[in-house]
Amino acid sequence: MRGWHDRGMNESIIAACDGASKGNPGPAAWAWVVADAQGTPVRWEAGPLGTATNNVAELTALAELLESVDPAVRVEVRMDSQYAMNAVTKWLPGWKRNGWKTSGGKPVANRELVTRIDALLADRAVSFRYVPAHQVDGDPLNAIADQAASEAAVTQLPAGTAHGAAALPVPAPARSTKGRTGDSGQAGGAKARTGGGASRSGRSTGTIKARFAGRCHCGRSYAAKEPIAKNPNGWGHPECRTAPA
Repeated sequence: MRGWHDRGMNESIIAACDGASKGNPGPAAWAWVVADAQGTPVRWEAGPLGTATNNVAELTALAELLESVDPAVRVEVRMDSQYAMNAVTKWLPGWKRNGWKTSGGKPVANRELVTRIDALLADRAVSFRYVPAHQVDGDPLNAIADQAASEAAVTQLPAGTAHGAAALPVPAPARSTKGRTGDSGQAGGAKARTGGGASRSGRSTGTIKARFAGRCHCGRSYAAKEPIAKNPNGWGHPECRTAPA
């Protein structure tokens, strides 16, 4: 087991993990932060992924977190990715029964990462808690993991306590509300849409360029001018169009 070892069967810890992709796909990274049972951060780590999607980054972050924690310790994992959390807690059994095919008969995306996480979850006490991203007064551990992943995606360098970092990443306040989900549940007050809301330049591949920032059903946001595709739940990341809602 890498790094710090947790202390025993009766201990419980809280952790958060997050991934980032600057372009989706684009320069990407994963990050996690581990706290004690009272929620005080103890250690964190972030690592680069080169070019990858948000979903790959989110799943990698979860896998890296689980590999860093003693399997004997109870863990509450906080995530802002509904896709990654649902993939391993809801959709996985059905994918296995269907021979690693989605309900639509298509191959499951990111299968290697999902099976890696499935093995890491075996015979251990792990609970998951969804926390909305980029909220004012949101979950502090998620905010730290989000910032760490974002910074590593830009620098493409590993970071964290194991790499000599003396301080935690400080979440950027400016990211708490701009272009994010508001009280109405709509991202940034404007959904990408055809007929003026988005460019149709990618019609031949089933994708368009979002005119406004928005949020995919996987739980992650997309930026203005980022390629998006239509799915049964609205507009979102092209790689999410075949994923269950």
